[in-house]
Amino acid sequence: MNPRTEALVVAGPAGALQCAVDRPDGTSPPRGVAVLCHPHPLHGGTMDNKVVITLARVFVQLGHVAVRFNFRGVGTSQGSWDEGRGEIDDALAVIAATRAPGLPLVLGGFSFGGYVASHAAACLASSAAHAGAARVVLIAPAARSFPLADVPAGTLVVHGEHDEVVPLSAVLDWARPRAQPVTLVPGAGHFFHGQLTLLKQIVLAAWGVAPGAAAQLHP
Repeated sequence: MNPRTEALVVAGPAGALQCAVDRPDGTSPPRGVAVLCHPHPLHGGTMDNKVVITLARVFVQLGHVAVRFNFRGVGTSQGSWDEGRGEIDDALAVIAATRAPGLPLVLGGFSFGGYVASHAAACLASSAAHAGAARVVLIAPAARSFPLADVPAGTLVVHGEHDEVVPLSAVLDWARPRAQPVTLVPGAGHFFHGQLTLLKQIVLAAWGVAPGAAAQLHP
């Protein structure tokens, strides 16, 4: 299954937001929409981050449309860094513009993007006007630097054993009172260097795809 990537511009609260939409290359209708949030804008985070692209590929393989976007002030997205507040609004604007009626919505985020995804999910869950996210995926969420929101049941949290940016202890301190499971990747650092394939398999498994079946989904 070879994804097709399309450029998209979404009107955000601080100006235009640059997006990339990865679509499954097939005749079957999409099974869902996954909106994915990238790492910290002030530390080189963009929608082309390798972990974010890995998530996009996973969801395309699962038959979803995967939407990556640059927060305000990144790439050609207009606006400037807003300390996490406006970036949540950016995510909500992209969700509103790209979610498809009748299809499940998945929210995913890596590092700072995990913080944004958690709050976007909480905003949708508390809104009477919008359906919430069907699933949430947080990869190495920035629990030390930003207050993560409560997340819905069934959320997948994946963290590296030797994360040098977000200590595992910070994620466990957030997860413990919420009885939120955390999937540990032994030996992995923050960026999962050399272990992106394993990360891919973990997310696929959370969607019920066995390792043998996952191999058949590879492009």
